[in-house]
Amino acid sequence: MPSVERLHVDDGHEDGISRIVGGHGDARSRLLQSLTYSGTLDEFKHQDLTPVIGTEFEGLQVKDLLKWGDELIRDLAITISQRGVVFLRDQDVTPTQMKDLMLRITELSGCPESSGLHVHPLTEEGSELGDQISVISSEKQKKGGGLTHQLSDVSRFASAGWHSDITFEPVPSDYAMLKIHTLPATGGDTLWASGYEIYDRLSPAMQRFLEGLTATHDAKFFLEEAERLGNPIRKGIRGNPLNHGEALTAIHPLVRTNPVTGWKSVYVNKGFTKRINGITKDESDLLLPYLFNLVTQNHDAQVRFKWRTNDLAIWDNRSTWHCATYDYDEARAGDRVCSLGEAPYLDLQSLGRREALNSNPS
Repeated sequence: MPSVERLHVDDGHEDGISRIVGGHGDARSRLLQSLTYSGTLDEFKHQDLTPVIGTEFEGLQVKDLLKWGDELIRDLAITISQRGVVFLRDQDVTPTQMKDLMLRITELSGCPESSGLHVHPLTEEGSELGDQISVISSEKQKKGGGLTHQLSDVSRFASAGWHSDITFEPVPSDYAMLKIHTLPATGGDTLWASGYEIYDRLSPAMQRFLEGLTATHDAKFFLEEAERLGNPIRKGIRGNPLNHGEALTAIHPLVRTNPVTGWKSVYVNKGFTKRINGITKDESDLLLPYLFNLVTQNHDAQVRFKWRTNDLAIWDNRSTWHCATYDYDEARAGDRVCSLGEAPYLDLQSLGRREALNSNPS
């Protein structure tokens, strides 16, 4: 079993080059090395949906996972991080069970001791399902709530909704889980895209350039949403002591390392990333759309999932983006829970996905 201890941050090597870029001393991954898949999920029927992202399982129930040992859940976490998103069909699972599995996934994959489940800034006090459950609802969307409403004000493109969850927090989400329990007759698919693949499509020169930069992520529009909806922003601790108050802004490396896989991923998203730091605004305004377009225009870096009632998806927010498809009029609703991981960092010795797989094909 791989060791799960606090990550050591080197101030520098003999050549004076720092190994770790970014991160926060109070929110470091406990992993000393990437995790290795042990094969416990191989007995379940599954298939990879595309070469680079998405794996679907049948016959694997959350309520059974919770009864089994840590090794199987750790293997599930590794599979999610390697494949970006995992789909579990036809789940008989409660919100409480979802939260329990989410906590075990993040803990067994080395999350900091300070990190738990996220409380969204717009979560209403005394929510029936609890602070850590976000209700994803088309009826709420029609009233104008959340990220997609904000983006629809400035764009009519369906691709405007691509994002990673809560990157505006100093300690953002590692994993997220969504169960859709109410569906229209057709439509309402969700797409995910691989941040590993987008990194691998950059030229080596561009990779090196971006690895020296950070970006500002901002969700101050939630303050306007809260005021408009008449619900106060949750200013207390939102799953990690570093996530509190109403700043709703954070600075993260433009390229980050996923500690579970050890692979590099581009880490900007159209929903929350406003500015690349360390370069001029004009340069930032040129680079960000280019990076966003790599996500939206490369359908071979994406997987599109057609939901059935009570299907569940679990994805790694550190290395993927996702986008809902609003091509329906009927009700569509589900429950989502996000865990918090480490403060984003870049290990300059880590590899891209393709390079890592080519150097270790087993």
